[in-house]
Amino acid sequence: MGLLPSFRATLAWALLSLVLGMELSLRESLLLKSLGLSAKPSPKSPVPVPSVLWRIFQRRKTSSPSTNKDLVDACRVEEFNVPGNIIRVFADQGHFIHSEQPPRLLCLQKRLYFNLSVLEEGERLTMAQLEIKFSHNSYRAASQGQVFELRLYRASQLALRGMSSHERSRKLLLEQSFAQLHKSLLFNLSGVAKAWRTYSRNLGLILEISVSQRGGETAPVGEGLQSLCASIDSFVDTSLLVVTLGQQQCKASRRRRRSAPHLPVTLSNLCKPRQLYISFSDVGWENWIIAPQGYMANYCLGECPFPLTAELNSTNHAILQTMVHSLDPDGTPQPCCVPVRLSPISILYYDNNDNVVLRHYEDMVVDECGCR
Repeated sequence: MGLLPSFRATLAWALLSLVLGMELSLRESLLLKSLGLSAKPSPKSPVPVPSVLWRIFQRRKTSSPSTNKDLVDACRVEEFNVPGNIIRVFADQGHFIHSEQPPRLLCLQKRLYFNLSVLEEGERLTMAQLEIKFSHNSYRAASQGQVFELRLYRASQLALRGMSSHERSRKLLLEQSFAQLHKSLLFNLSGVAKAWRTYSRNLGLILEISVSQRGGETAPVGEGLQSLCASIDSFVDTSLLVVTLGQQQCKASRRRRRSAPHLPVTLSNLCKPRQLYISFSDVGWENWIIAPQGYMANYCLGECPFPLTAELNSTNHAILQTMVHSLDPDGTPQPCCVPVRLSPISILYYDNNDNVVLRHYEDMVVDECGCR
């Protein structure tokens, strides 16, 4: 007995929906891959956007290529004077170390760990900057010439339970003294981060903060010292800002962009840019893209009639093709209206590991169209 008509219609619709869903999912995955993502991010506990990323994003937003093309180099982070089009801020995933040493030796001992595995194979790391932040404006050392001693080590062996800090294999990276610990301390760790990606395992860092006399002697134990050290570990926060250069995305930016004025969008039937606003909420991306909420992408549409004028940005080939088309319209098609100049945009978003990323994407906005 044949299937009932209503059941056959339902089954056909279900199969069609499945095929369309698979096709849409494939297209979305291809687009996400072009954005450097393995899947659509779903941030579970979004972290606040670091102020440095907001500043850079706002600067690039106000200095877009369509307004002033000489202000922004698409593949250079002018704020740090390094090549790059991707900026990530990695949150610390380490933990505090409960040392067996006398409390007079250390105020704080913590293992820092930043997972750099999300960096793509084709990215070249150009800068890594460690930031150590304290919630208070400053911690001022006690009187009698006491100073804070900050030491940062690179771990080269995993610490086993019960192993003392002296037994732990580590290499001293930097050592500095401070009369007071300011709210934010910055350290360049580009060499360490590059080594993690090339020939050595990333086992993290070890941060130590202690109080000592200016002459190098250990400060005597007392209530003042204990109270000074007691709150530091409760208010310390560390992060690693990493700048990378995506070689493939930056190939187009090597050539100088022409400074031709932006062509106005009109209702003419000639080849020109037309307005197209893309809203990230319309495609279901609003929960992981922080900013912008959307952008004016535009598209090219219009005729390339004979004779082609200079305003249509035509090539010599297009001029000859339209001449032949006028003589043989059935055998030779007209030139096509296509983008001939595009500009980039910057997107601030959460990646698949809930890290905040600022990325510069080439060829996202149609600025000029032409007949080709």
